[in-house]
Amino acid sequence: MAEFDALQFRKRGIMGMMDIPVDDIDKPIIGVCNTFTEMVPGHSHLRRVADNVKRGVDRAGGVPREFGTIALCDGVAQGHEGNYYVLPSRDAIADSVEIVMRAHKLDGIVLIGSCDKIVPGLLMAAARVNIPAIFVPGGPMLSGPPFAKKAKADGTATTEALGMYQAGKISLDDVLNVQATCSPTCGSCAFYGTANTMSCTMEALGMTLPHAGAIPAVYNERYHCAMRTGEKIVELVEKNICARDILTFGAFQNAIRFLMASGGSTNAVLHLCAAAYELGIDTDLIMKEFDKQSDLIPHIAAMNPSSYQYDMEDFYKAGGVQKVFKQIEDKLALSVMTANAKTLGENLTEYTSPYPPNDDMIRTVDNPHSTLGGLAIMRGNLAPDTGVAKPAAIAEEVRQFTGEAICFDSEEECTQALQDLKVKAGHVVVIRYEGPKGGPGMREMYAPMKLLYGQGLATTTALITDGRFSGTNNGCFVGHISPEAAVGGPLALIKDGDKITVDVIKKDLHLHISDEEMAKRKAEWKPRHKELTGYLKRYTAMALSADKGGVLDIDHVNKD
Repeated sequence: MAEFDALQFRKRGIMGMMDIPVDDIDKPIIGVCNTFTEMVPGHSHLRRVADNVKRGVDRAGGVPREFGTIALCDGVAQGHEGNYYVLPSRDAIADSVEIVMRAHKLDGIVLIGSCDKIVPGLLMAAARVNIPAIFVPGGPMLSGPPFAKKAKADGTATTEALGMYQAGKISLDDVLNVQATCSPTCGSCAFYGTANTMSCTMEALGMTLPHAGAIPAVYNERYHCAMRTGEKIVELVEKNICARDILTFGAFQNAIRFLMASGGSTNAVLHLCAAAYELGIDTDLIMKEFDKQSDLIPHIAAMNPSSYQYDMEDFYKAGGVQKVFKQIEDKLALSVMTANAKTLGENLTEYTSPYPPNDDMIRTVDNPHSTLGGLAIMRGNLAPDTGVAKPAAIAEEVRQFTGEAICFDSEEECTQALQDLKVKAGHVVVIRYEGPKGGPGMREMYAPMKLLYGQGLATTTALITDGRFSGTNNGCFVGHISPEAAVGGPLALIKDGDKITVDVIKKDLHLHISDEEMAKRKAEWKPRHKELTGYLKRYTAMALSADKGGVLDIDHVNKD
């Protein structure tokens, strides 16, 4: 009598109860995780992307099985309580995808997503389960017409226009016109914010096919890439190349080098720490690597918000991630494996582009946009466990800024003060109690930064917070400050009028009071408690600080 694995036999039998022919039941079963939703522009077109992935899987001899998970949009959630849920949704996505991957014992998986917390959530799930896995980004949208200093407008121009209207610089009709034209297509935001940073970072890690990270959503090449990815995942299954074969420390080093060279979103620090946590890599090593590479890799690729002349479509045409890698090739770990079953070195040897080069947008290391790395890990008596700044989006005249604190205990308080025109040149705006525990959920301080820009204060003020920033922000800013105010971090001890220095060149964030005064204020500080229910209550109980990736850690709860 033939030998059978009874459970696997039953699983295949159940699969055969659907539309899978009997002859196909023993082929590789490939999960296609589609984060499609009609509520998010970056994901509204993913049905077609998934269809092309499935065509590729079928062409290569696999059996594609599609499933979905949630997808939130920072832009929709910003400015109200919905923003509490955006970062926590990352971990819910990772959990849901892990559950399907493990429970259904998939042979391989293609992960499809576009936006800020969705991409790292998918990455975290792949790191946990460690089966053959490839990521397919949905791609950026195209830009709108010129607006103010921007050669190409983007979705954030609406808030900038509102700030200009509040300052009496433009009319209400101007604001409404910007709103109507700034986001003309589907796709993730047209600028190099967190969504596109993370999609490009997945390519830099080796988790996509070459060039996949920046293909615009409406280009036919986006769908060709999806089909090729479906074919490639079957090859990875056959060769048993799993996620952790790609997600090595060398791959993380390459991704960090890319982020320095391209001026990626500060949120990439948070998300790479979270992915490292899932792999058992000490997050302190990741933070040290960011700090180290910021001194070694100059900023050579500039697009909005580092340059208002170029957007993500321009970046793709200029060669994207692979072109940036070519410019810093001698600094990379070239032997790392990638999702097309070749090493990074092999991929770069085969690099070609059908578009003419843009030597102004993507420069050489000898002719950088800035000698400072695109990101900076900040320290000092206000950030004992680090903060994160983005020199690539900070004008030279405010990379060293000293001013007087004006403090707000929530994003809403700050936004109201800006609407009332209470923030003045010379202020260091402090927004606190917005970290992973305090927010809860480490909300994004997009609106205050955009209002400062619109009111003409971007180069005469600074903003520091234990919250996050949109990758589109510019001005002088430091986020992710750890420890956060909610656990008694130094941010909670600042008083209005205190002198603060933000120095992104020396990577120092300093409150000008004595150690004795700091200790006195600490002794007088009292924690704040928010009444929470449901998922946010669980998240707050388990969330680690920003420098640990803001991940959920049950051991942390048990220790407390």
